[in-house]
Amino acid sequence: MHLTFRPQHKRGFTLIESLVGTAVFVLIAVSVYQAYTTLFEIVRVSRLKVTAAALSNEQFEIMRNLPFAEVGVVAGIPAGKIPPTQTLTRDGITFTAKTTIRNVDDPFDGTLGGVPNDLSPADYKFAEVEIMCPSCKNFQPLIFSTSVAPKNLEGASTNGVLFIRVFDANGQPIPGANVHIENNAAAPAIAIDDTTNADGLLQIVDAPPGIEAYEITVSKTGYSQSKTYPTGAVGNPNPVTPHATVAIQQVTQMSFSIDKTSTVNVASITETCTPISSVDFLLQGSKIIGTGPDILSYSSNQTTSVAGQKNITGLTWDTYTASLTDAAYDLIGSIPLSPFTLNPNATQELKLLVASKKPNRLLVTVKDSSTQLPLSDSSVKLEKAGYDKTLITGNGFLTQTDWSGGSGQDAFVDPAKHFASDGNLDIANPTGELRLKQVFAAYETSGVITSSTLDTGSVSNFHQVVWQPQDQPIPSGTNSVKFQIATNNDQTTWNFLGPDGTSNTYYTLANPIINATHNGDRYIRYKMFMKTDDQTFTPNISDVSITFTSSCVAPGQVSFASLAAGGYTMTVSRTGYQTSVSTVTITSAGWQQQEVVLTP
Repeated sequence: MHLTFRPQHKRGFTLIESLVGTAVFVLIAVSVYQAYTTLFEIVRVSRLKVTAAALSNEQFEIMRNLPFAEVGVVAGIPAGKIPPTQTLTRDGITFTAKTTIRNVDDPFDGTLGGVPNDLSPADYKFAEVEIMCPSCKNFQPLIFSTSVAPKNLEGASTNGVLFIRVFDANGQPIPGANVHIENNAAAPAIAIDDTTNADGLLQIVDAPPGIEAYEITVSKTGYSQSKTYPTGAVGNPNPVTPHATVAIQQVTQMSFSIDKTSTVNVASITETCTPISSVDFLLQGSKIIGTGPDILSYSSNQTTSVAGQKNITGLTWDTYTASLTDAAYDLIGSIPLSPFTLNPNATQELKLLVASKKPNRLLVTVKDSSTQLPLSDSSVKLEKAGYDKTLITGNGFLTQTDWSGGSGQDAFVDPAKHFASDGNLDIANPTGELRLKQVFAAYETSGVITSSTLDTGSVSNFHQVVWQPQDQPIPSGTNSVKFQIATNNDQTTWNFLGPDGTSNTYYTLANPIINATHNGDRYIRYKMFMKTDDQTFTPNISDVSITFTSSCVAPGQVSFASLAAGGYTMTVSRTGYQTSVSTVTITSAGWQQQEVVLTP
């Protein structure tokens, strides 16, 4: 017998096939599950809407079964027996029902105060029920409304009408503004919370009469607030907008203006953009809420942070004034000028330029007569017997008056030090003055000194290099004091140049205007050259100043400090404008300011 064995091949699924099959199954299962849950959610929301509709219908049925005079909300107008807010439970789910009922003055038979004059303006009532479910997911509140009319003919009303209009800063109506009304003199007391319609109007018809009985507050999320005030209250006895009065068969119209709130970001800094921490200041608006005396709507004492910053939010549009109340600093300018206008829904940057407090400081602001804008490059000269000083508006000053601390200082931190000297200058004889060094009764023929790096704090335009005294001994020769300037933005590359932009020329009294090639830089150094033609004489310098403009220098303003009390002649001039000459009296009160308006 011959037996033959044949191998059997068993077929199965490979690992890849198993993974693909599993993935397909999971995909189908997830899709089915998502479809199921979506369908379930639709059914759930639909059932909630049906329940909400049933609840609103229940409320309407209650109203229809009440006497017409009792159809109203508790403590509302019209007053009635319906609670303004109710918590209702159905099928274990808690709903909130908010009811609003208003009298309607139908124009069919005229309106109160109109033509014809309807002395019974409460023609029918409009009822609105809003059903909410705070605990229900994806449930949007539903609003239902109906009208309720009296069975009998109307009679003459003994009440009045209160119209409340709400508009923005441009006079445009604001729909959806929240209006809160209280009348605590009524029995029972009235409390209404409602919103304005598409025309920014809320009409309260058939309101009980009362003299200054209706307290009104108007607001909206993200907007300013406006309200009425009681007459005779402590702190505001004569309000501009007293509580509303409603007279019998009369229309009382009240208007309120609100708009989106704004922010002011305040920085307390020096003219070289250095932050000054913890500076106290007062910010005040110009709108008033009371008279005799005027009561400001906004007045707030503030303090900047350690970083010299203060963000003030929720401000209404207005014209604001900022002033310093700090014991250690004086205000020497502001950007923009104070007072400044704050528009609705805006963010305003306000820089308060401060300097260490000095006795009897005078801040002068120069403006154009037609535009009221600040005028930079105006010359302000203040003089009296023994005093004569001229400053240019819009120009910052970097000044050095002492070099006695010695050399080797790279950055201008110690105001008595400098960067380098050739050793031929006497820096401390006397202190606060530079002159050629004297050796054996003869002065050196020349000397050079280079300043430390002065920082304007931001990209700047440089204008003049100025030094005092300007009159030098005649024997020392022509241009016995001269300068070169170097600027950069990296504090590394120092190319000293003269007024023609090259290293071959020098700034002298005849040409102190700094070449425009330096504009757009932040850091500056000066190099001063002294020489004498007669070694028995030496030039001398008591201070060096460099003027500049930058984002931290207030336009149209200058500040004089350490003034003696008394009368000064102030002469203000600018090319293309009429010169102004006036008398300024400096008192011992400390800081004071003066505004000068120039006419083209």
